[in-house]
Amino acid sequence: MVTAVERPSSSGSGSAEGDELPRLAARRRPGRWVAVAVIAVLAAMAVHSILTDPRFEWGTVGRYLTADTVVRGLGLTLGLTAATFVAGWLLGVLLAVLRLSSNPVLRAVSFGYVWLIRSVPPLVLLLFWFNLAAIYPRLSIGIPFGPEFVHVDTAHLFGGVLAAFIALTLDVSAFAAEIVRGGLLSVPAAQLDAARSIGLTPGRILRRIVLPQAMPAIVPGAGNLLVGLLKSTSLVSVIAVTDLLYSVQMIYAQNFQVMPLLFVATIWYVVATTVLAIVQYFVERRYARGMGGAEHGRAASLLGGALRWRPRVAVR
Repeated sequence: MVTAVERPSSSGSGSAEGDELPRLAARRRPGRWVAVAVIAVLAAMAVHSILTDPRFEWGTVGRYLTADTVVRGLGLTLGLTAATFVAGWLLGVLLAVLRLSSNPVLRAVSFGYVWLIRSVPPLVLLLFWFNLAAIYPRLSIGIPFGPEFVHVDTAHLFGGVLAAFIALTLDVSAFAAEIVRGGLLSVPAAQLDAARSIGLTPGRILRRIVLPQAMPAIVPGAGNLLVGLLKSTSLVSVIAVTDLLYSVQMIYAQNFQVMPLLFVATIWYVVATTVLAIVQYFVERRYARGMGGAEHGRAASLLGGALRWRPRVAVR
């Protein structure tokens, strides 16, 4: 940013026609270059150590990176992530709508559900559903305090994958409900009133007015939730679900090469989260077009300018 310098008034008797603005010189920043040099040296040392240290056993990592057991575990992790995200997101949208309802009972139910699920760690939810048979050995459908029509033994119903799906879906739905609610509340109520006044149906209001303005606020939170869910699926290894982490655990339990196999799992998690980040970037660009994209660009520009601002010194 450049400091403002006023040009002398041309109406004054002492001013000359050849008066010019003083030359501006950028402020020297030796500390910045020192910091860059230190960071570059430390990064080079870290990369050299990682690549040349034989204890990392990169040959073992490469050998098991595409092993059948690891690939099957990766497939289960990705499938469980996709299924729980879709189911949890749909339930979260419903909870957000209930939370914004004019019915106080529905609002209370949604608030209580979100409060309870967000208060319980996902690992506790996972263990609860996996051990549900200890509390409810049998679930039934029938007349209250009367005969049962259908019943099922929970010991044979809730296996590891189903328990993981239910637990992670409940956890995702609570956070998705708050993300969706925040996005819907970001749309000014005056625009909804104006849309109703010209006779737009609720469906068209949702598609044309609400979603285009709410999605830029929803997508970043949804992307973060999806990445967090991908990593949270590693919790299912505690109930012997053969996901990516449990697959590498089974391998290093036999060959005792713990760190190389953990590097294998880490590489696949990094690859998966990177792909999700790229998809999130393009989805954000898709919903940031038009006025919303311009406002987002101006805000980012102002923030970046504030972070980069340094005064410049005028040299005469």
